[in-house]
Amino acid sequence: MTTVPRRFELLLVAEFTEEHEGPPWAENALRSAVVEATGDTGASGYPRYAGNGMEADIDPETRTVEALLVDGDELDYGLSVRVVAVPPDQAPA
Repeated sequence: MTTVPRRFELLLVAEFTEEHEGPPWAENALRSAVVEATGDTGASGYPRYAGNGMEADIDPETRTVEALLVDGDELDYGLSVRVVAVPPDQAPA
């Protein structure tokens, strides 16, 4: 049985460069947001997550963002988003 994570942190970053090793950190992101499962399914068929001005359909198994709105708009070219799991003990109250 697979459980769907309740929250993720989304990191909005400049387009990926091959010289960058490992995942980006919130401190290096242009913007970050902790998003929580809304209980809805997005148009992509994946669970919808929302919070702090970001709304995303995320495949919880692969952590792939299938759809994303930032402050109600689509992502600009040259930007990408990374998904980071939020440990339960570090989640905001």
